[in-house]
Amino acid sequence: MKYHTQKIALAYFTVAMALFTVQVSIGLLMGWIYVEPNFLSTILPFNIARMLHTNSLIVWLLLGFFGAAYYLIPEESEREIHSPALAYVQLAILVLGTLGVVVTYLFNLFEGNYFLGKQGREFLEQPTWVKAGIVVAALIFLYNVSMTTLKGRKTAITNILLLGLWGLALLFLFAFYNPSNLAVDKQYWWYVVHLWVEGVWELIMASILAFLMLKLTGVDREVVEKWLYVIVATALFSGILGTGHHYYWIGTPAYWQWTGSIFSSLEIIPFFAMMSFAFVMVWKGRRDHPNKAALLWSLGCGVLSFFGAGVWGFLHTLHGVNFYTHGTQITAAHGHLAFYGAYVCVNLAIITYAMPILRGRDPYNQVLNMASFWLMSSGMVFMTVTLTFAGALQTHLQRVMGMNYMDVQDQLWMFYAMRFGSGVAVVLGALLFIYSVMFPRREVIARGPSLAATPAE
Repeated sequence: MKYHTQKIALAYFTVAMALFTVQVSIGLLMGWIYVEPNFLSTILPFNIARMLHTNSLIVWLLLGFFGAAYYLIPEESEREIHSPALAYVQLAILVLGTLGVVVTYLFNLFEGNYFLGKQGREFLEQPTWVKAGIVVAALIFLYNVSMTTLKGRKTAITNILLLGLWGLALLFLFAFYNPSNLAVDKQYWWYVVHLWVEGVWELIMASILAFLMLKLTGVDREVVEKWLYVIVATALFSGILGTGHHYYWIGTPAYWQWTGSIFSSLEIIPFFAMMSFAFVMVWKGRRDHPNKAALLWSLGCGVLSFFGAGVWGFLHTLHGVNFYTHGTQITAAHGHLAFYGAYVCVNLAIITYAMPILRGRDPYNQVLNMASFWLMSSGMVFMTVTLTFAGALQTHLQRVMGMNYMDVQDQLWMFYAMRFGSGVAVVLGALLFIYSVMFPRREVIARGPSLAATPAE
């Protein structure tokens, strides 16, 4: 480890892994509720479980992004983080807010209270005081990393990363705007949800992936930066107006149907570029890096994000198709593989790469780590295929044949049972990953150069 303040990332990654455990565990519980709908219905209603599942996903991914920034910015800027104390204050605020959210959701505290109670907006259910805390934490973070970057070396990786992080924070401010008109509410709601995951998060993902390719392959920085600029340009060009694919049926003008169809169809391009980027960098690379697990996660990120966010997104993004498939299990299939491929994998890649260096060790538990990749990824792909078939059947029975929603759900039982089985594989893979990165083996690998001895690698 070259810079002492990179240790900040260790705390963020640790908390992220704890929330990752919570997220996948609740996801498995929800999978079983689809099979047995009355399971825990009086103790943990499905809507509460879903809020905990989605909110813990978002928070742990954000913690992973913050940890990645605190790890890579010192190396890219060639200076220590501006204020380590502020970084830990930021983490404490986020942990406090997360605990507040969990307690509020589980016990339904302060129902109907705008400031203290939960709000009925998907993904943005957090009480207002928690949202305010998130803004404070984001401002602390942006001040800290921006000051570090401004005083140090500027690179394309840090520039794109900061652009994504600033965009993430500014777009979250729309979470405070909750108009009474439902169509207007949804229009601005997507400014947070869509422009995060299909806009600024793609910039963060691309910059982290570029950093990993730089370190793992040894390709010249100039080559990496050229690819990075192309990816970012296509992501912003397609992603911003691609928001229109959410506006088809919420009461907005009809021109959004063609605007959304055209630009959201183009959203497959940056994900194809990221997949190509990862493989071309490995092909061009001249470095035999000892951390094979981090390389596997990086390549997996490129491939699975292309299929999950790109191909499965394209499957139902045209308004003529979306008219029938909107809100079915096809949406769930796309959402699961897209989040996993794009953002879960890139976070697990940077954690796999950074943890041995933060601990001053050679790469460890690599066989277990790579086994966790194949177990988790196979489970997620099978889940996606299962939900796709379930969604196709649901679309035909419900939207074409006109069957009652609950009667259709009875017909999907077999698919939900298979989805639960794939969820078991994902949870086992996640637990195996957490064990592999959090509990290093006692013995030191003899072969290959030591990462502790070569911190810049």
